[in-house]
Amino acid sequence: MKSKTINAMRRKDKEIVDVNDKINVVKKCKVCRLALSENDMPYIVPLNYGYIFENETLTLFFHGAVEGKKLDIIRINSNACFEIDCDRNLVEGKTPLDYGFAFKSIIGFGKIVILEEANEKTYGLNQIMKHQTEKDTIYDFTNEQLKGVCVYKMLVETFTGKQSPAPKQPF
Repeated sequence: MKSKTINAMRRKDKEIVDVNDKINVVKKCKVCRLALSENDMPYIVPLNYGYIFENETLTLFFHGAVEGKKLDIIRINSNACFEIDCDRNLVEGKTPLDYGFAFKSIIGFGKIVILEEANEKTYGLNQIMKHQTEKDTIYDFTNEQLKGVCVYKMLVETFTGKQSPAPKQPF
């Protein structure tokens, strides 16, 4: 499934249009906020992540405990939203309304898939380690280690990028 860019952004002047620029934001950031929904009640959790972008499709990888609220929600409702941001910088102004904030962010939607097979879990964990450490080291995991961790991926269906450079000061 090819990831799509959604065109619902109000501030077109802040939109990151080029997919390579959006993937560069994904590459630079290290924490993803994963949003889930249980009984129409939102639940959001910050996670470290890994990713691949192949054939114009973005896939995010996460890991966590083999039990808990996040996993319980995913098993019932695999729909999810994510947000990542970086390059955040407060820009001071003379008055409160002159302040601004520089940033780059990505928001996307998709479905979570829990990985069950040892080779899938190993692949996902290696993508997380590759992204977080910025090293191409390939790790092996024992069956016991893999049984003790839940690895899941988000198949991203749509995502957008937004950026705001440091605001121009009116003074």
